[in-house]
Amino acid sequence: MPVSGPYGMGEYARCLAIARAASRRWRGAGIRFVLSRAAPYAADAPFSATLLDSSPTFHSAAVIDLLETWRPDVVIFDNAGRTAQLRAAQRLGARVIYISARRRQRHKAFRWRWLSLIDEHWLAYPEFIAGSLSLFERLKLKVAGRPAVRYLDVILSRADPAQSADVLARAGCSTASFVLVVPGGGTGHPGVDDAADRFRAAARTLAAAGVSTVYVGPSRVSGAAEEVGAAPNWHALGSLPQAELVVLMRAARLVIANGGSTLLQAIACGNACIGVPIAKDQAERIRRCVAAGVALAAPLDAAGMVQSANRLLLDEPARAALKGRAAQLGLADGVEVALQALAGLLPPAPRAQGT
Repeated sequence: MPVSGPYGMGEYARCLAIARAASRRWRGAGIRFVLSRAAPYAADAPFSATLLDSSPTFHSAAVIDLLETWRPDVVIFDNAGRTAQLRAAQRLGARVIYISARRRQRHKAFRWRWLSLIDEHWLAYPEFIAGSLSLFERLKLKVAGRPAVRYLDVILSRADPAQSADVLARAGCSTASFVLVVPGGGTGHPGVDDAADRFRAAARTLAAAGVSTVYVGPSRVSGAAEEVGAAPNWHALGSLPQAELVVLMRAARLVIANGGSTLLQAIACGNACIGVPIAKDQAERIRRCVAAGVALAAPLDAAGMVQSANRLLLDEPARAALKGRAAQLGLADGVEVALQALAGLLPPAPRAQGT
């Protein structure tokens, strides 16, 4: 149950990556999403989905009815959920996982009444972003004796070598020869519905100046109009599956990304990055990345992004230093962290008859 609605898709993308990996690890496992039908991705969810009028947090009766009917072994609440929902899941014998990506949701998970309801608390970002556990948080965990706390670090799907070559061929670029511009899921955020357009304008400006540029994201421009007057250095690929996007993140000379999960993914790929805040919580995340020396910051306007990119492209030592520090972080694969935790929560598979 990721928080969901007309804006943003980071929680859904994280849950989707975990669900896909779980379906490969446990063949035949039943997996169901609960989503707002207002979310632009809801109709195309690749797993069974219960659609509600808004995020599941606001529909306790429907969520509890689903829990009672479906009887899941594990329920994952990603920045969503009410006490009544968690309590119902526990009452029905499900193990409860809560994922927090923001300080407010983290505080919510550490309330005394929730500590007894949660089996696992996953912090969505690495420790240098999310912050270490405070003395008070550690004390609460010691007194309550639960839940287990894990940092997911970064959710990063991986492509096989053959797929990697195909992605680069479609992009029309070779390794370390292009700037990758990616605004993220492209669902917009309140007050900045045109954020993707600003990223795209920056990408077109770089391409027009002779910089080989790959843009991955939505566009309000039709495909035909996109090609009119297109510069030879302009490569627009639309939205891509994360595994294919990761190929480009690893191969790019420089990545310009929003300050959400996309930026952390690019850093985990060991590349030089520029973070641009879209959602209001992204500015602080970018600030922490800058403080750690693994990214630079740029404002959410095309001119600012282009200026920052040109400055870094002309400063090879600075770009190499960003790449080096990013590689040294050694961020964990959040999907694998999640699967290991799930393995400890799921009931053992039934033994075949006669064994």
